[in-house]
Amino acid sequence: MLNIERKISAISVFVALLLCAGSVIAQKAERKNVRDGNKQYGKDKYTEAEVAYRKSIEVNPRSVEGIYNLGNALYKQEKYPEAAEQYQLVAGQGERIMREAPNNNAERLAGVFHNLGNIGMKSREYQKSVEAYKQSLRLNPGDDETRYNLALAQKLLQDQQQQDQDQDQQQDQEQQEEQEQQQDQQDQQDQEQQNQQQQNEQQKTQEEEQQNEQMSRDNAQQILDAFLQDEKDTQEKVKKAQMQQQQSRKREKQW
Repeated sequence: MLNIERKISAISVFVALLLCAGSVIAQKAERKNVRDGNKQYGKDKYTEAEVAYRKSIEVNPRSVEGIYNLGNALYKQEKYPEAAEQYQLVAGQGERIMREAPNNNAERLAGVFHNLGNIGMKSREYQKSVEAYKQSLRLNPGDDETRYNLALAQKLLQDQQQQDQDQDQQQDQEQQEEQEQQQDQQDQQDQEQQNQQQQNEQQKTQEEEQQNEQMSRDNAQQILDAFLQDEKDTQEKVKKAQMQQQQSRKREKQW
């Protein structure tokens, strides 16, 4: 039993040594890639530097130096959204970074927030810039460039907010004017419909009056014609009676 325990202990030590050796090799590879990236970065070869920094991150995804330098290389290539993503990864580890080496890492972390502020300025996201610059100054209060950028960002933010407010007021005014115009058009249409309805009613009344007047005239003409016809019939009857009477008298004389 004792031999077995010794064998297990020996295996554990061997595995630990292998892990340590692997860790040392990985650290060396990480540092080598970072150094290669720094050399390319110093020669303004930012694309080559980006490749090297990404290799360092492949070895150690939590490599703060690799991530930070990758963000700088992307920033120099004006790949601002990608750079901001890397800076955010570093900022997310801010507490751990400050615990490990507060004096050495404060300025680096301040640079992260400074660059995030610059990226926000380029995308006109001034509120984000103001917050980033303030955080940078908390870590590095003596940075005059960040202080100047903060003042500029605050002024641009104020102008942006005023412009947005003016645009909102203008949109509200235009919307109100449009509603008033639509209401005026509706009122005009209603008035035109009402006028048309009144005209139709007046025309209908006139037509009815003309029709009634025509009927009255027709009735009067009919009455007059009937009266004249009766008068004519009466005269013919009288005339006929007179003729019969004359004929009767002639016969009496002949006898």
